[in-house]
Amino acid sequence: MSRPSARILTTALLVFTLFSAAAHAAASAEGIVVYNAQHESLTKSWVEGFTKETGIKVTVRNGSDSEMGNQIVQEGASSPADVFLTENSPAMVLVDNARLLAPVEASTLAQVDPAFRPAQGKWVGIAARSTVFVYNKNRVTQKELPKSLLDLAKPEWKGRWGAAPAGADFQAIVSALLEQKGEAVTLGWLKAMKTNALPYKGNSVVMKAVNASQIDGGVIYHYYYFGDQNKTGENSKNTALHYFKQQDPGAFVSLSGGGVLASSKHKEEAQAFLKWITGKGGQTILKTENSFEYAVGLGTQSNPKLVPLKNLDAPKIDASRLNSRKTVELMTQAGLL
Repeated sequence: MSRPSARILTTALLVFTLFSAAAHAAASAEGIVVYNAQHESLTKSWVEGFTKETGIKVTVRNGSDSEMGNQIVQEGASSPADVFLTENSPAMVLVDNARLLAPVEASTLAQVDPAFRPAQGKWVGIAARSTVFVYNKNRVTQKELPKSLLDLAKPEWKGRWGAAPAGADFQAIVSALLEQKGEAVTLGWLKAMKTNALPYKGNSVVMKAVNASQIDGGVIYHYYYFGDQNKTGENSKNTALHYFKQQDPGAFVSLSGGGVLASSKHKEEAQAFLKWITGKGGQTILKTENSFEYAVGLGTQSNPKLVPLKNLDAPKIDASRLNSRKTVELMTQAGLL
């Protein structure tokens, strides 16, 4: 058999290139679908920056962590989603455990701090948030502050603190407690919480209750305080933040995640989006806009108003091991859900 001539090979390469370009253009025109459980304003900024730079359209469907995660699992391989973004990692783990995620490109993983990459590489950290104890400065002294999250189970804190147990934020904190201390300690703490704490709908409501002296303190994420201080401060003027540090369960840093669906018909564009939000463009938005979440990209900086991540002394927990189903089971057993 004779070898194909250089002219034939050149023509074939040209046809392939034109076909690939046409296919890419068609995908770009159609765009990608993002199931978004991150804050809508943050994702909106990410989408606008990505589309402006690449020309790839993005359609966003918003919902909560558990809502979006469960929807993807139910839709399975028929899901129209190309990308999934979460506020916390348990919902991402839920989708990963259902084997619905494609591997994240190595070049994307390489630009994120190793501490914020799950071990299996099926999704990646896109931002982070720190657990804090917000307290009323007029009602709690420095000496009275709990040294550990577990101290909130003690009798002296009965009726004095609150949290939002139905929310994904608090359930991620409980998932970390479960991973760090085990089932018996976690269930005991949750039962004490049922006795000691008041339930609220949302972290911002907890902070407002502390600010209004309805309770002395609450377990929330840090950025609610900074977001309010950045506006009028009216819902946080009487409060301050206590960081547990010392790798305490209360020093847990929760990881927001991003992943590409294995069923995506636009994987190239979906991977490009994930690479962009974890790269310089997306991580700079975390520093310069008003999300007040931590940047997780290598060499990137968080908002200078925040306590540096390295100073939080957070426990080292592999986010891919957080068990949302067991967490909900224990919280239900404790009477919190």
